[in-house]
Amino acid sequence: MNELLQEYLPLVIFIGIAFAISTVLLVVPFFIAPQDPDPEKVSAYECGFPAFDDARMKFDVRFYLVSLLFIIFDLEVAFLFPWAVAFDDVGMFGFWAMMVFLGILTIGFIYEWGKGALEWD
Repeated sequence: MNELLQEYLPLVIFIGIAFAISTVLLVVPFFIAPQDPDPEKVSAYECGFPAFDDARMKFDVRFYLVSLLFIIFDLEVAFLFPWAVAFDDVGMFGFWAMMVFLGILTIGFIYEWGKGALEWD
């Protein structure tokens, strides 16, 4: 029993400290935050503009371009993590395959930048 206590005591202490800190971080804002929020702050806000009545309102195409660029570069990072973890196992072929992949994405990024898809004017 004593060995079991010595093994798991640091874990129990860690969980206790984590629980105490999370409880404090959840409770303290209720006491220190202002209770009269600004109406602008609590209003509904979505997709870069205030909420509206008609759901058939046209969106600016730049919103879609930025979202597509985000998805592309998010996927790029998603492919980079497993490649980096298995970097020793993939060898030179894996390295150059990833360089071709990154080169194609870089060319696409430069093209989008040149077309002004990143400008939000």
